[in-house]
Amino acid sequence: MGKLFGTDGIRGVANRYPITPEIALKLGRAAVSIFRKQDTNGRCRIVIGKDTRLSGDMLEFAIASGICSMGGDVYLAGIIPTPGVAFLTSLLEADAGIVISASHNPYYDNGIKFFDKNGFKLSDELESAIEDEIKKAVIDNTGNALGEEKAIQPGSVHSIENPIIKYTDFLKNRFKGEKPFQGVKLVIDCSNGAASQVAPKVFADLGANLKTIFATPDGKNINADCGSQHTEALCKAVVEIKADIGLAFDGDADRLIAVDEKGKELTGDQILAICAKDLKQRGLLKNDLLISTVMSNLGLGIALKKMGIKHITTMVGDRYVMEEMIASGAVIGGEDSGHMIFLDHHTTGDGILSALMLLEAMKNASRPLSEIASVMDIFPQVLLGVEVKEQPDINTISEIVDIIKSVESSLGEKGRVLVRYSGTQPLCRVMVEGPTLEETSMHCNKIAEVVKMILGYN
Repeated sequence: MGKLFGTDGIRGVANRYPITPEIALKLGRAAVSIFRKQDTNGRCRIVIGKDTRLSGDMLEFAIASGICSMGGDVYLAGIIPTPGVAFLTSLLEADAGIVISASHNPYYDNGIKFFDKNGFKLSDELESAIEDEIKKAVIDNTGNALGEEKAIQPGSVHSIENPIIKYTDFLKNRFKGEKPFQGVKLVIDCSNGAASQVAPKVFADLGANLKTIFATPDGKNINADCGSQHTEALCKAVVEIKADIGLAFDGDADRLIAVDEKGKELTGDQILAICAKDLKQRGLLKNDLLISTVMSNLGLGIALKKMGIKHITTMVGDRYVMEEMIASGAVIGGEDSGHMIFLDHHTTGDGILSALMLLEAMKNASRPLSEIASVMDIFPQVLLGVEVKEQPDINTISEIVDIIKSVESSLGEKGRVLVRYSGTQPLCRVMVEGPTLEETSMHCNKIAEVVKMILGYN
């Protein structure tokens, strides 16, 4: 068995290794074995939530069976955003939370990711411990789980009472019953995913004049030409109804992409810059610091420097952003892809919370989104994904190293190159930023061709 966990849990095609009922069952068993050790009472209660994709039920039942077979108790949240599971895990004082979702991937993919008892994503060490537990787990010939000599008394499955209401109240409570967005004309794209029930209620209850699109999930239409990865319909709707802003979530609603009143898509970096400026002006930007990943646009660092805000970058993955936020005392961080963390309010990235923070920044600025987005200039960036057969260390492949050095030499201080493997798909991602789109595209294609020649399917 190879490594299961990537940058955001375990992910792949549903019903194909590793996203199978068999692995899900073992994950449930391993989770109880690991998390029970951390509980002084030796008990284990685990919250499970999922998005709207067809394979969610299959995996949910398998994980729940694994948990119960080890004497753990399951608390089902049903269809709910990923950050909702993090919230409920902490609220219910459970020992862990599990989310069944493949985020922005198509419906035929699925994934499994964990939260600890405090609602934070697991460390590399804890993920490795779960993997090790699965590897050593053996079903003996008497049928006892994990080779136990005596049968374990099974745990039970419970449904959480009103999980959606608990989570929406959590999002709204910071406004203390007020309607701060009264009169704001808003379009939201729920990606036919986990936001479909939650987001319309939150924004309507907070006073927004709301139009909702892509909020009728059928198990197969999650992320299909909609959501944070496909904003064409949202851009069109914003312009047609003359909305103030459009908001697009991904399938599990932990990321946000915004569209301004002119129908132009903003990047995650731009949203981070807008919110950081607003927090600084309100005296709420602790340590005058923002954390992002190495994938952030060069323009973000330049904008933050002009605003007197310090900037630290991490490896790709919102949990690495979170780890650095905690270590350095930052309250805002995120990724250009739209994952944003506001640590004063939540323990993980939350697309709906990010949208509320952005709407607050707009309200405080009393200016259109297109104007406040000008706080950051975006350097032309081209990102290509090359399908690869394997993922050897890039630094050991001389042909790829040479072409990267050649492009970096050509760009000098006017751009940068980043080549890395995806943590969730069999891809090598080639990212180049440069002074013009034409030059940037040329350099990115050069590198991608070499990667394809050496590692791709020819």
